[in-house]
Amino acid sequence: MSGETLLGLAEEQAALRRIATLVGRGTPPEEVFAAVTETIGRLLNGHLAGMARYESDGTVRVVATWASAGPYGGSHPLVPGPWPLEGGGVSSMVWKTGQSVRIDDYRGVPGSIARFVRDELGVNSSVASPIVVEGRLWGLLFLHSKSADEPFREDTESRLTGFTELVGTAIAGAESRAGLARLVEEQVALRRVATLVARGVPREEVFAAVVEEVARLLRVEFATLGRYESDATMTTVATSSKLDERFPVGRRWSLAGMNVSRLVFETGAPARLDNCPDAPGLLGTAMHESGVGSSLGTPVIVDGHLWGVIATSSRPDQLLPVDTAERLASFTELVAAAIANTHSRAELMASRARIVAAADEMRRRIERDLHDGIQQRLVSLGLELRMAKATVPSQLGDLEAALSQVGEGLSSVFDELREIAHGIHPAILSEGGLGPALRALCRRSVLPVELELQTKQRLPESVEVAAYYVVSEALTNAAKYAHASVVNIALHAQDTGLRLAIRDDGIGGADRSRGAGLVGLSDRINALGGTLQLTSPAGNGTTLLIEIPVQDHSAALWAPL
Repeated sequence: MSGETLLGLAEEQAALRRIATLVGRGTPPEEVFAAVTETIGRLLNGHLAGMARYESDGTVRVVATWASAGPYGGSHPLVPGPWPLEGGGVSSMVWKTGQSVRIDDYRGVPGSIARFVRDELGVNSSVASPIVVEGRLWGLLFLHSKSADEPFREDTESRLTGFTELVGTAIAGAESRAGLARLVEEQVALRRVATLVARGVPREEVFAAVVEEVARLLRVEFATLGRYESDATMTTVATSSKLDERFPVGRRWSLAGMNVSRLVFETGAPARLDNCPDAPGLLGTAMHESGVGSSLGTPVIVDGHLWGVIATSSRPDQLLPVDTAERLASFTELVAAAIANTHSRAELMASRARIVAAADEMRRRIERDLHDGIQQRLVSLGLELRMAKATVPSQLGDLEAALSQVGEGLSSVFDELREIAHGIHPAILSEGGLGPALRALCRRSVLPVELELQTKQRLPESVEVAAYYVVSEALTNAAKYAHASVVNIALHAQDTGLRLAIRDDGIGGADRSRGAGLVGLSDRINALGGTLQLTSPAGNGTTLLIEIPVQDHSAALWAPL
């Protein structure tokens, strides 16, 4: 082996070590690409060197270039692209064979890349080797010569291979790091949405969060969530901020024409279109006007049925990555969970509302039976007893006294029964409404009550009954346990809801878990979609804050989601 060969081998080994050091440090791929192209250009006596990446759309794009100084160059000319993989240039040959290739004479070589290399760059011969990343063809490393009489050495391809292996390692490491970072980012985004679902926030908030997270995570231009309707249309239920005007929430769309929403509706599977600008129909036209390169839709399946679609779109000059559908799948599952949870909560609330309504109806029936039956019978017996007492001879004083005693007992029983009937379901509540019923309740209270009423209209019966029993229970508790001197009650009712605040100045320390009364009231209010908050610090009185939305609580609560 000659001294010149040994020197060249030593230089090559030193160059490989320098590149390997960059790779080992985790240097960004772009810096590795630049270093490799310059190294092989100088080391292998090329005039131009470069690296190119194969794209998923059947093109090749140059990612790094180098040009020698001296009579052949200086700075490398601009290389347009991406280039179609056609003709007989080294990019097409490596793509077809997966092996190292060379062209010793460009005369007669067909294809746009070959014409550019020959006519614009003045190249006469080229050598290229494939870059393989984890078993897949990623790109190529190429070397050009402008010399007509000095072709590359026969071992040039094999010498390129050592560098392509280092490039493949650098790319694999960078992709691994990027994949890990992407996975972490994706899990964080999913966790944010999952937290909303677990907290039971309104589904509209979940939907809005999903499309914003999808748009941000996938770095797509647009993201929307649509719900399929029974008439084969689709309603936009959430949209990323850039689409607010063209795809407003609540707008219903025809699925006519070629669009991913229609394809998902017909197949129940993910669908993709890479020519959205040419797609006909209202949706296709809207996407074209919004500026879209490619679109992908993923179905949302709820309880085994197709509910809707999450659609994403890229910029006009970009194609969506091939794994977009796979990455969207986790978000569609969270949307489905949110919808299913909402459905379950609606069914639970409807069930609880029916139970409360049935209990109230039973109370009214018992109160009506007591009033129309037993109480009337007691009144009749009382009258008959007085008539019998009036007929007793004066000489039977003991009998008269006994009848008087029975009459007093009967009157006492009647008063107790009337009080019980009133507590079961006060007639004044049904007849006069919440205001008069609360005033009557406060008048009977053993504690002074300061009552503030701001309501000018009748509320749904279920709301009035719930508010009445909350006040009744609070007055009873304040008298029995709180040792309060006064109770303040403020009721504010309007079209959208009722707000009730009850405060006493007692000893505090109330705990809803230690008594069935407040638990039952809380269940009643929750069944109406309301809330009950208890604040009772020791020594500082007790406060109840109740809010109940005013709506048709008698209607079924499981309207189509």
